Amino acid sequence: MAADVTVELAIRGFDAADAVVLQGYEPGSVGAVVEVLSDPTIWLGAAAGGAFGAALGALPAFAFTGFLVIAGVFGGDAAGGVGVGVGFGPVFGPHISFAAGAAAAAYAASRGDIQSGFDYHTGKDITVALGSRPDILAVGAAFGILGILIEQVFRNLAVPTDPIAFTVVASAFVHRAVFGYSVIGVVSDKADGYFDMGPFERGETRDPGEVPGDGDKDGGDRLAVEPWLPNMYKWSHVAAIGIVAGLAGGYAALQTGNAFLGFGISAASLLFLNLGVGKIPVTHHMTLPASTAYLAGIATGFSPTVALVVAGLFGLLGALVGEAFQRVFYAHGDTHVDPPAASIAIVHTIIALLAIVGVFTTSVWVPGAV
Repeated sequence: MAADVTVELAIRGFDAADAVVLQGYEPGSVGAVVEVLSDPTIWLGAAAGGAFGAALGALPAFAFTGFLVIAGVFGGDAAGGVGVGVGFGPVFGPHISFAAGAAAAAYAASRGDIQSGFDYHTGKDITVALGSRPDILAVGAAFGILGILIEQVFRNLAVPTDPIAFTVVASAFVHRAVFGYSVIGVVSDKADGYFDMGPFERGETRDPGEVPGDGDKDGGDRLAVEPWLPNMYKWSHVAAIGIVAGLAGGYAALQTGNAFLGFGISAASLLFLNLGVGKIPVTHHMTLPASTAYLAGIATGFSPTVALVVAGLFGLLGALVGEAFQRVFYAHGDTHVDPPAASIAIVHTIIALLAIVGVFTTSVWVPGAV
């Protein structure tokens, strides 16, 4: 199994045998940030990728990322296949195309330009393609540029988190502020705090004037609480799928020695959600941390069985963190702030910290922790 882990460790430039002596934190540098951001091609690619995400819509663009990652895992090079780099890169990476697509939806909804029949505020509708209107593409391009800026700063300073996932969340809070939405959201008087999904279950709507309207609808027509996944918000359901997805992600890492196959499959499966197939679970915030934790466990010396158990636990953690985040920042807001991205950033920070203090001997691919 050490040979399998070497595939992932090669991304970081060291061998599995070296991991034990590399515990700690290795900071990046401002010079590295300046060097990478001095390349004009990265800005042009990010602008194009952001416009691409706006044109296709955030969720279709993200499914496209998933297919690229799957292809890349089997591409054959030591870094996981060229498609992995393309899938997470300056054009098709989620911090570019998905984040920009979500921003473009927020922009279009603020102007009353989305008539999709979405059940919630249309600023949350990341399934709809927004086409080729120049202002829509310009918004996408601007947020693509913002995405590459944040991600590359965090990556090259070696901040111990997932720079892509962190950027997706940061970009969403920026688009809320820029387009005049509440940054955190407004909890309805009918809900007993952020975590209460009861008003949704009872079909209760907002009080008049409590929140802005949406298009030709008054704010009082909106649901009092809008859970991210209406079929997957109960804690028992979330926990169950988290364990299952975590074990699946861990086993994918066992078979390939690669942290990203489970993520690619999870992301690509959302094409079916976008096409309207009911009850498709969203699992990439479970499979990616689980796969990473599995490989970290193997590098640390865990048996495959123990490492799979660890993967299942990290899948569970990813699921629960994502659900907690959606209850605070998504269910009471007007635009899409991505719960999976928040979960991935938080859980990968935990993996990095465990590597820094020596519980794991490597954080595999998460920057900074060695």
